[in-house]
Amino acid sequence: MNPKLQKKISNLENNERFPADELFEFLPVKKNDNVLDLGAGAGYISLSIAERVKTVYAFDYDKDILKYLETLAKERDIANIKSVVGNFKDIPLDNQFIDIAIASIALHEVQPLTTALKEINRILKDRGLFLCIELEKTETSTGPRVSSKDMEVEILEAGFSIVDKIYPSTKIANQSVYIILAQK
Repeated sequence: MNPKLQKKISNLENNERFPADELFEFLPVKKNDNVLDLGAGAGYISLSIAERVKTVYAFDYDKDILKYLETLAKERDIANIKSVVGNFKDIPLDNQFIDIAIASIALHEVQPLTTALKEINRILKDRGLFLCIELEKTETSTGPRVSSKDMEVEILEAGFSIVDKIYPSTKIANQSVYIILAQK
């Protein structure tokens, strides 16, 4: 494995994260659901939700990290994760194909954000759910961030309605987190 990929995997797997099982408490997940894990990386969401749904589409721009995720899934006898390589502005899935889309700390670097959110809306079935987990933008933030207020505006402009907003006490890398649940 090349050193650059190894470093990325190490960073992804060692990142402090919001517990995946707690995220699923916000979603009425059904066994026949198709779920899209946006910015899947090493599979933090994909591997955790796979046993609860029909198919998980692990979406990422990095085909090497997705190959790593496929290896992990195979080692765990998980056969319902399908890798999808692409970018947020042109998701290579059919219209109204996905029941639930999850973006966990994945949208803060996407520009323009509106285009990505409209793509998420396009691939979701009517009344499909979108769960957005992001780091809150503050005066001390380092790196790109989108405030919960700005994200809410962007989500509404992309054609969603807001179902719930949660500001958990759990922090990631000592940073505040917000969760927005939206519906198409």
